[in-house]
Amino acid sequence: MIELQDKKECCGCSACANVCPKQCITMEEDQEGFLYPHVDKKACVDCGLCEKVCPIINATSKDSPHEQAGYLLQHKNERIRKESTSGGAFTAIATWVILQGGIVFGAGYRNGTFIVEHQAVDKVESLSVFRNSKYVQSVMGDTYKQVLEHLKQGRWVCFSGTPCQTEGLKGFLRGKEYEKLIVVDVVCRGVPSPSVLVRYIEAQKACIGGHFENILFRDKYYGYHYSSFSIYNKDKKKDYHKGVDSNAYLRAFFDNLSDRPSCYDCRFKKRYRQSDLTIWDCFPIEQFTKEMDGKGTTRVLVQSSKGQMIMEQIAKDVRVISVHPDKLVEGVREMFHSVPMNPKRELFFKDCNQMEPVAFFRKWFPLTLKVRLNSYVRLMCHNLGIYTFAKRLFMKFYIRKDERVK
Repeated sequence: MIELQDKKECCGCSACANVCPKQCITMEEDQEGFLYPHVDKKACVDCGLCEKVCPIINATSKDSPHEQAGYLLQHKNERIRKESTSGGAFTAIATWVILQGGIVFGAGYRNGTFIVEHQAVDKVESLSVFRNSKYVQSVMGDTYKQVLEHLKQGRWVCFSGTPCQTEGLKGFLRGKEYEKLIVVDVVCRGVPSPSVLVRYIEAQKACIGGHFENILFRDKYYGYHYSSFSIYNKDKKKDYHKGVDSNAYLRAFFDNLSDRPSCYDCRFKKRYRQSDLTIWDCFPIEQFTKEMDGKGTTRVLVQSSKGQMIMEQIAKDVRVISVHPDKLVEGVREMFHSVPMNPKRELFFKDCNQMEPVAFFRKWFPLTLKVRLNSYVRLMCHNLGIYTFAKRLFMKFYIRKDERVK
């Protein structure tokens, strides 16, 4: 029986709820907005399946090497690449699966809402729901059960998610390999609370007004290297675009205030993963090649022979360059290290639950002169076409200064 003593011991993947034969485990929201398993002990028969499939209980710190291949990828369809967080790799993978008569599972907005949940798509034109990163933990529901049902029907299935979600699926399948299952994990910094997003949207509606048609966490409105949190309004004059330097929701995320407790001690930070393909951003494209532009590139780490097969199958739809895996993962902190918990996190959530939304975000993330100046300089560098150069120069100076301090 799943019994949590510490919330860091649950990543919220819902594998336990999906596998329970008596359906006596439900995922219930805590005061921070995260889902945790609740067991109806009267209905539980102590079969132990929930513990057998739990990715955290069964996690190992050992990173077991296996053969890998590395690539840089850009989708040839420029509209798809612009709509994507980076280079459009997942759309290319998912399109191939659907064209084989398959089905794709990923994180998208629930119809008519800004609630992020895992859902299924089996039409190429519907894949746009998965584009652009969702900086919030998705609701899994009975996704693992659905995946298994389609696999039993003999269909190709592609499942994408964070490393804990993909290992949750693997645990749910209990070690059985399926020839037609393609698992794609995304290198993850951490997953913010859905309730913080709800409060942020409430605050923005009060400030902006109108009707929100879409919210993008990593929009390329200003370009790939200076992505923005964008709110698209029915009244276009009320559209909102702010970078990580001035957007309150992104500042909470990058200040390590809003993540799930398990993210501060993530058990899945490793190079060799149980997925077929691992994908993530490639901002410093110029450090790898001059053959690709800076409008969005995906790094792809192939983890299996199926993953390599997929790369060969999608070759006609993408521009791709081979990169040694060692070089591909070098310096990618999010792949190997958990973020540190902000010491003010407890107070942050206390205020989030008690304060009126606009006042809450203004208290925690005021638009000071320093913040405004930072935002102005970034936009100016972007408009002058020197943003990438300036950012690289700043980071070089910052790292050297940091080393002197040490």
